[in-house]
Amino acid sequence: MLRLLNIEIHKLKYNRASRVLIFIYFALLTSIALIAAIKFDIGPIKFHLADQGIFNFPYIWHFNTFMASIFKFFLLLVIVSMMANEYSNKTLKQNLIDGLSKKEFILSKFYTVILLALISTVFVFFVSLILGLIYSDYNELSIITTDLEYLVAFFVKLVGFFSFGLFLGILIKRSAFAVGAMLVWLFIEGIVKIIVYWKFKPNVDTIMQFFPLQAMSNLIKEPFTRLNAVKSVAKQVGEDLSKDFSVQISDIIIVSVWTAIFIYASYALIKKRDL
Repeated sequence: MLRLLNIEIHKLKYNRASRVLIFIYFALLTSIALIAAIKFDIGPIKFHLADQGIFNFPYIWHFNTFMASIFKFFLLLVIVSMMANEYSNKTLKQNLIDGLSKKEFILSKFYTVILLALISTVFVFFVSLILGLIYSDYNELSIITTDLEYLVAFFVKLVGFFSFGLFLGILIKRSAFAVGAMLVWLFIEGIVKIIVYWKFKPNVDTIMQFFPLQAMSNLIKEPFTRLNAVKSVAKQVGEDLSKDFSVQISDIIIVSVWTAIFIYASYALIKKRDL
């Protein structure tokens, strides 16, 4: 495994575009901390975002993993360009000539996907922990360690999303078109959701949970309506925003199955092609 990872890390290390995208991605993850500095002081209106409880334990695990997952498209570009470069630079063929099997080639890409997802998860963990220790009203260990399953969901979500990108990169061979295909698939799922809602309204969530991007989205639900301030405003206007925000094992299983499908399909494509 380490040998295969070293090959991919070497390629990323000497690819300037990948280095820039990775730097931007982690810079954006760090920028979550800047939310704490947002203050509005206009006459009698004084508003400090950090005072609204978004960095309180254990809510911060939910909020930060949701916000961090928005930036995953930057690493998607790294994944698809990584595959595009294999074809344009003919390194794929050279790797095979040098003795790398097609199975090992796919595994090297998948290990890279796991590594990027793992580093991202650890990074978000430390950013969240530091922000929480600074701004949270609750610092008891039992509270700090509550809801850590959001980090597991974040990791699974990234692995699934990047595996989808890897598959599209192999299928289409061009990074721009692969990203475009991801957006097209997102649009298709949106259209299907509208049709399902129209035809089977009560069962729309049950049906849509099996689609890949929707399944990944379900792993970490939006955290904003979980805030007490939002609930209070909603209650005043007669709206009930209560719902289950927890990470569901069924969603983790569905995304994991899709990840396995994408990796196997990637291997099947490489195995079938005359490279």
